Amino acid sequence: MKLLEHKLEVLMFNSRWLLAPFYVGLILAIGILLIKFVKEFFKLAPQVFSADSSDIIIGILTLIDVVMIANLLIIIVFAGYENFVSKINTGNNEDRPSWMGHVGFADLKMKLIGSIVAISGIELLKAFMHVGSHSNEQLAWKVGIHMTFVISGVLYAVMDKLGGKHHASE
Repeated sequence: MKLLEHKLEVLMFNSRWLLAPFYVGLILAIGILLIKFVKEFFKLAPQVFSADSSDIIIGILTLIDVVMIANLLIIIVFAGYENFVSKINTGNNEDRPSWMGHVGFADLKMKLIGSIVAISGIELLKAFMHVGSHSNEQLAWKVGIHMTFVISGVLYAVMDKLGGKHHASE
């Protein structure tokens, strides 16, 4: 029975490698975002002298949106892989990000929520830059959704802090 238990535990432990293709897929998604960024950049660049400032700002906010999502994906790839699959051996590479290896699952969720709030805020700002092209109902929905993300993020941070204090006092 001990042999069966050991084999089951080895299987469960090694099953973490099933996550590796997901992280590879996210890396490929960053490549897709790079293509999107280049496309948006070359769409924006020729308009620099002819478009009004609000169109330029919206174009730049779109670029920022893409960059934030790419940054979030790289954090998820590094932290997820290191937390659930295996440590990433970079040797003594001076370019290794200081946060790498120190982002736990709770930190990862906070970064995800923070990024969603920031991305939602950018989308809301873009809507307000062209307020005339949205109905009041559409704007209300956008504000409501953004506030839901903000409140959810704050509540999650409070719960995480309370949970952390509870564990620290035990």
